[in-house]
Amino acid sequence: MSQKRIPIGRTPGSIQNPFEALSSEGLPSAPENQQADAQQGMTKQPARKSRGRVDIIRQTAGRGGKTVTVVTGFVGIGLPEKEQLAKAMQKACGTGGTVKEGRIEIQGDKRAEVARILTEANFKPVFAGG
Repeated sequence: MSQKRIPIGRTPGSIQNPFEALSSEGLPSAPENQQADAQQGMTKQPARKSRGRVDIIRQTAGRGGKTVTVVTGFVGIGLPEKEQLAKAMQKACGTGGTVKEGRIEIQGDKRAEVARILTEANFKPVFAGG
């Protein structure tokens, strides 16, 4: 049972623009700030959503007196992204680090640098502990 096609007066593949007969006469102009942005090619980007709170902790216990900055509390990101963040933190801090048990550990007391990198990645860093 095949259905017959009803011709609509157009050739296949041609697209009619429903707005081609309209003109912009009589329409108000855009506000000045939008005109300036359009002329400069700048569009306002919406604020990116926070990816959640992460805790930055300074630890020395069980590490032979060495200080380590630990970042915990990641929600919804996988191991590859944590490794990328850890690599960026190591490079910015000029120290070593690792990802263990879902936490990022950076050698030394580098809480300020780590917080800056996490803020740039749209996380909300919180200094936890003492």
